[in-house]
Amino acid sequence: MIISRSIKDLKMRLRKLELEGNKIGLVPTMGYLHEGHMSLIDYSKKENDITVLSIFVNPTQFGENEDLDNYPRDEERDLEQANSKGVDFVFIPNVEEMYKNKKTTVHVSDLTNVLCGKSRPTHFDGVTTIVLKLFNIVRPHKAYFGQKDAQQVIVIEKMVNDLDMDTKIIVCPIVREEDGLAMSSRNVYLSSLQRKDALSLNRALSLVKEKFKAGEKNSITLKSLVRKEIESIESATIDYISLVDFENLEEIKIIDKKAIVLLAVFVGKTRLIDNIILEENLC
Repeated sequence: MIISRSIKDLKMRLRKLELEGNKIGLVPTMGYLHEGHMSLIDYSKKENDITVLSIFVNPTQFGENEDLDNYPRDEERDLEQANSKGVDFVFIPNVEEMYKNKKTTVHVSDLTNVLCGKSRPTHFDGVTTIVLKLFNIVRPHKAYFGQKDAQQVIVIEKMVNDLDMDTKIIVCPIVREEDGLAMSSRNVYLSSLQRKDALSLNRALSLVKEKFKAGEKNSITLKSLVRKEIESIESATIDYISLVDFENLEEIKIIDKKAIVLLAVFVGKTRLIDNIILEENLC
């Protein structure tokens, strides 16, 4: 496993491998790796000759008073896990390396001013800018993202399509703890009691899934199930509950196409997100 902290070094190594005909997969992360990240690495290893893992806590996607300074970090542990999975390259740049004299920001309109973008207005510009930079550095044939960050994936796919980029975006299923909590680096913030309270997110989505399978298509009815479950938890505060068209993130009243229920909830001070896709094959 090769560890690179330099854009120039990584580009030089990867261009040589690319010229030799190797297919390159990229797994972008902010580190503090968990089984969700490991699953993305597994997908990349199966589908590519070379797998690149990036670890970079990207400051431009954190808003004011968010958890940039406290975001969990453990580089030594991350490298051990990456090595155990057979990652070929780990890219760990510092902020100066990625943003020296930065004057350019990438913005995807419409999709970024709703849901998480409404409460975190600068977040997605930070995401799209860093992802585009990583794509230009690594030039991956495929890049792997988790469904848990569904809005992020939809925004990135739109950027890739609009800019005629060659990278194929692979969306991988949400990985959950045994009790159903979606895996997240931020789960470490939760106290033992809050950890139990956080299970309400998955319980709420499971109720929606069962009701949808039974034939319910009305979004108000389905969202009310989520709200009732979350509001029964004292430590939980709802940021948003939305049922939207899977492609354009527009709110829908009756499900007649592929849709997704997304929710963001503060459990204590920790903001958690989760979602479930609703489509006819669930019925």
